[in-house]
Amino acid sequence: MSVTKNVPFVKNQNFLIVAIALGVILNPLNTTMITVALPEIKNEFLLSSKDIAWLIASYFIVSAIFLPLIGKFSDYYGRKKIFLFGLLLVGISSFTAPLSPNMPFLLGMRTIQAIGTSALYPAGIGIVRSCIKKNQNRVIGTLSVFATTSAAFGPTISGLLIQQGGWHVIFYVNFPIIIISAILAALSIPKDEKITNKIFKWDGIGIILFGLLISFWMYFFQTLESGINLWALIGSFALTFLFYFFEKKKEEPFINVIFLKKNPNISSVYIQYIFSTVIFFSLLLSMPIYLQSVLMLSSKQTGIIMLSISVFAIIITPLATRWIEKSGYRIPLLTGVLIGIAGVVLLLTVNHNSPLYWIFIVLSVIGLSNGFLNIGLQTLLYSFVSVSESGTASGLFMTSRFIGNILASSIFGVMFVTGVNDTNQNWITIILIVVSVILLPGILFITKDKSATNTP
Repeated sequence: MSVTKNVPFVKNQNFLIVAIALGVILNPLNTTMITVALPEIKNEFLLSSKDIAWLIASYFIVSAIFLPLIGKFSDYYGRKKIFLFGLLLVGISSFTAPLSPNMPFLLGMRTIQAIGTSALYPAGIGIVRSCIKKNQNRVIGTLSVFATTSAAFGPTISGLLIQQGGWHVIFYVNFPIIIISAILAALSIPKDEKITNKIFKWDGIGIILFGLLISFWMYFFQTLESGINLWALIGSFALTFLFYFFEKKKEEPFINVIFLKKNPNISSVYIQYIFSTVIFFSLLLSMPIYLQSVLMLSSKQTGIIMLSISVFAIIITPLATRWIEKSGYRIPLLTGVLIGIAGVVLLLTVNHNSPLYWIFIVLSVIGLSNGFLNIGLQTLLYSFVSVSESGTASGLFMTSRFIGNILASSIFGVMFVTGVNDTNQNWITIILIVVSVILLPGILFITKDKSATNTP
């Protein structure tokens, strides 16, 4: 078999895919595994509810910052190096986090963990796009499943583990994944090519401004429960405009706002993914507590019902990928949006008297929609960007996911501030219906040139 100059030789393609797939699940898995452990952590360190909220939020914020940053690192300094370094950071944090003597130490270890896991997805996607040409969309689809649906498995896994050994055990579950991924990566991923004509230029002020604007917006949304905080809103807008005008003047900005402005299709993909994530993650946060507090289900029963979202997303993803390859992007993505609208509308029928099988069916419908939208938007993004920009593009894509997570967390906090009940759950559902309807014109816009005659 001949090997072209631009495609590195891969010793074992299957090993490479498994190595990356195992790496990319670490970020979403650790995002949600901690949710079940929060009551124990709160009691052990005598934390307030606001402390707990920021423990979760800090992971989102750090990931949102470092995903695009490390995506650029991987494009400049070598994707294999960055991937293995990310695994090392996750290993260090997973070993030391259970030994935390106080909240600041645990927060620091979670920060290191977020940085490490943020390296794995953009570097992994860059490796796939540079090393694998045959059935590339299907491989990306497989990684997409691992990177998103694994989040829904987090509460189930941690619930079982915590019963055996307390909250500390949720960090140790990372080690088998890290070890296997590292071994396979070292053996199968080709050596990085040296890039001598590129020098990475730091945009320190841009990074700080981005971190501040994300933090301010997070603070504003989390204080909505007590009314609109005018100063937080003004500060959030001021930092957003300051970040935009500063970055547009930079030769090598942290986030290329001019590039996003000149490429509305790419920007629209990110926006649509934010909306899609808001729907998915809002349900991951709200449904478990609703099922346990209102329907009085056990954690085991709740975990089984929540798996409906993941299982049906997994089932539909390879089918959606093949459909996209044959028919283009527009019809599959529109199908995903319409299924999603139907699913969230059906959520209005769920109440404390609902049979469990009906709740399972409704969540399964939303899982199907998530599978369509996730793989469709991700492969659509890569049809707009070059291979050399894969790390940066994928990092921003996952940053969009964490912005969606932040918005979902805010919806959850505001809607349930007066208690977990049918009325507040319905208000969340109404918000999600609005979000799902907003997706429709956006999908029509970004797929206008990706019809059946334009295959990926």
